[in-house]
Amino acid sequence: MKTTPDTSAREDLGADYKKALDDGWLPIREVARQTGVNAITLRAWERRYGLIVPQRTPKGHRLFSAEHVQRIMAILTWLNRGVAVSQVKQLLDAPQAFTESAENDWDVLRRTLLQAVSQLAERTLDDTVNQAMSLYPPRTLCEQLLMPLLADLEKRWQGQFGAQMERVFFHGWLRSKFGARIYHNNRQLRDAPLLLVNQSDLPLEPSLWLTAWLISSADCPVEIFDWPLPAGELALAAEHLQARGVLLYSSKAMNLSTLPKLLNGIACPLFIAGPTVRIHHADLSVHTQGIADLSLAEDALAAHQTLMQRGLI
Repeated sequence: MKTTPDTSAREDLGADYKKALDDGWLPIREVARQTGVNAITLRAWERRYGLIVPQRTPKGHRLFSAEHVQRIMAILTWLNRGVAVSQVKQLLDAPQAFTESAENDWDVLRRTLLQAVSQLAERTLDDTVNQAMSLYPPRTLCEQLLMPLLADLEKRWQGQFGAQMERVFFHGWLRSKFGARIYHNNRQLRDAPLLLVNQSDLPLEPSLWLTAWLISSADCPVEIFDWPLPAGELALAAEHLQARGVLLYSSKAMNLSTLPKLLNGIACPLFIAGPTVRIHHADLSVHTQGIADLSLAEDALAAHQTLMQRGLI
């Protein structure tokens, strides 16, 4: 199968690559675009685990075939089943070798992060997440590590001495970590942003930031408001930002009677996400019957999937 890379990739690679590209070989940026796995992760898979072995030009640039792309998609299939990247090669080479032990690396990572939070060990927390970010696509990392970690922490913090200390420490780190990445991505992009609003009375909704990071990782600008806006001002913010969509996130119950007024005057697609969708269940659809172009999602992954299906990212 022959796949033609985009024009920008061809121009950036220069004349030495033209024949290879014309023969159907793909540069790493085109493979990243097709698969959703960024170039840093593709290089890490090659260097650390030998999962992908691309061809090299005389100048050392990587070139990939359609078969390489298919192998990457197979890798993603295993990762999305919860298999750690260190276990994937043996599964690709001998699928019958799959055992439950293949999933243990995720448990080890999660325990390492839990211990780092309990000890306020920011460097360990940061280094562990950085390493995981270099090896896994954002959606896989959220599903297999970060969202389970948040669930474990919420259970741990129920009535435990030191819970508020750990919560403040972790939430501060999380905002800085993902906020910096989102800021950097926003600086590279010129399109209309998605506006994400913390619709609860909590000072920080961790899953809102994971949602924002997933969206940002898909090369979509993100604007985050960490506190609810009154009726009228939300529509004004969407207008000023020329937002491509507005997503309200809450892990708590909402005042449904205020939603029609709050969302009135917003011309772009609307989304409500988080556990509040499950909390209100059928009542939410009743109170938003008159609101056009509204979608619901129960967590960060569902919100990300819905936004992709709607063509907004």
